Amino acid sequence: MINKQHLFKNLSQEQTLLHRVTQKNITSPFSFSLALHTQETKEEIIKNRENIEKEFPNMYFIVANQTHSANIQIITKQKELGWKHEETAIKECDALITQEENIMLTILTADCVPILLFDPIQKVVAVVHAGWRGTEQKILLKTVKKMQKIFNSKSNDIIVGIAPAIGRCCYEVDWNVAKNFENMPNAYSPKNNKYMLDLPYINKLQLLQAGLKEKNIEMSNICTACQVDSYFSYRKEQGCSGRFMSMLGLKSTSN
Repeated sequence: MINKQHLFKNLSQEQTLLHRVTQKNITSPFSFSLALHTQETKEEIIKNRENIEKEFPNMYFIVANQTHSANIQIITKQKELGWKHEETAIKECDALITQEENIMLTILTADCVPILLFDPIQKVVAVVHAGWRGTEQKILLKTVKKMQKIFNSKSNDIIVGIAPAIGRCCYEVDWNVAKNFENMPNAYSPKNNKYMLDLPYINKLQLLQAGLKEKNIEMSNICTACQVDSYFSYRKEQGCSGRFMSMLGLKSTSN
């Protein structure tokens, strides 16, 4: 069973890449949530994950215990982590990078911003989870810098897909959140003593700040709250426990 999914045009053109952004499927357990850390029946979530495995045979799936940190982990071994057992997930980590083939890096979200990055020259992939705290800590900018430092990536080469996340249209925050971005142009819009924050746009600004070409940044322009029939939205669903998954990996060149 191939579940509904979102694909990026720029990443789809790369022959060495595999990527997906999953969507809800009401015919699957818990609408095809892929989160083991919430209250759903773990056996059913694992069945959902096994459906993903069937689409990507021979891949080792890596899941992190996301904590809205700016922690970045480099994956160097072909070993499954956090996929079948939550306790093996990488601890307190919100960005993953690898140059190894047959590894599928994953991010779980339900409003926060998932970002997929690929350097086609150095053959490096990375995934980032950016809520407002991670965005304020510039986790995406730090991930690009880590790619540059460890793998000699060049900003001009990196291509990016910014996956579905809650948009400015729906993400209402107080000043104690908005003030963290007051020095960034057009980061939010005032509304009735609240502020409509644009996290996908702010993360795009971080990429431009890191020297990436705007033409290499593809925005999904999908708001999870507006399209809650297709994506889990913590805000719209008033505390849902489901999560969809954004994933990116390098194919084996020997296959």
